[in-house]
Amino acid sequence: MSETATDTLPDYAPVPRSALGPALNEQGYYVGRIERNLYWITDGTYQSAFLTTSDGVVVLDAPPTIGNNIQRAIDEIASANGVSNTVTHLIYSHHHADHAGASSLFDKNVTRIGHEETRRLLLRDDDPARPPNEETFGDHRTLEIGGERIDLAWHGANHSPDNILIHLPDHDTLMLIDIVNPGWAPVYVANLTEDIPGYIEAPANALAYSWKHFIGGHLGRLGTRDDVTLHQQYMADISESSRKAIDTVDPTRYFVKYGENMWAAVKGYLDEVTAVAAAPVIEKYTGVLAAADVFTESTTFWVIESIRLDLGYASQVHP
Repeated sequence: MSETATDTLPDYAPVPRSALGPALNEQGYYVGRIERNLYWITDGTYQSAFLTTSDGVVVLDAPPTIGNNIQRAIDEIASANGVSNTVTHLIYSHHHADHAGASSLFDKNVTRIGHEETRRLLLRDDDPARPPNEETFGDHRTLEIGGERIDLAWHGANHSPDNILIHLPDHDTLMLIDIVNPGWAPVYVANLTEDIPGYIEAPANALAYSWKHFIGGHLGRLGTRDDVTLHQQYMADISESSRKAIDTVDPTRYFVKYGENMWAAVKGYLDEVTAVAAAPVIEKYTGVLAAADVFTESTTFWVIESIRLDLGYASQVHP
């Protein structure tokens, strides 16, 4: 590729080294022990995990980008430790294909477990790559598999309507997908979130549990409680700055300029509100969270819309 082909692309702030994870192997994955018989896998962008038990292996999410490397990682660990490499259970964090799309690689007799809404959505989507979970739960369920405990909990909609929290208390680990990206800012519109109030509440729900290790589902490293707290503050700063921008940006000039073109006026106004709200947050978190300068405006726009539409902030009734 010529230099001129990249010269026109934007430059962004360097990625802090603290945001990066371990090097991948020749097959394109890394597998490591979290605690005892709980392991995690990453391809640098997505994450999965598995628990080896006396009854077989429990897989937590099956991202298609990791794909067959999930079983390769299991085989590697099972061979080294002299335990079974047979997957007997697969737990869905939620229904999205980017975290469940390798489910069909595992035997149809594997017990698939997830929220009741996950089953409904997977039946609706009718994707052969994501067989619907046969076993469901509503708010809470505790699994005992091969002498190991896994607590599942649904605290309401957040990133998606069915996204659950997976707690492994005997391994000091919590898995909550698509909320916090340890070391990184959320991608487009708060990690493509469907419910911003639930998304903002989710870190507090996570921190209410006892754990040391955090599996966020994305990028190259595990997280800590400090990562979740930092994300919580980042979102709080966006929310506060968004309210200030809603209160202070005057839309008049856009409606004067564009006249009958109502959508052009709305776009101009909301783009300015977003830019004004995002600017101090970008300044504060650049060098702290990787890609804060890349995606903060997108997430800020989504938070602004939630503040307006979900919370009714600055909503005015015509006299």
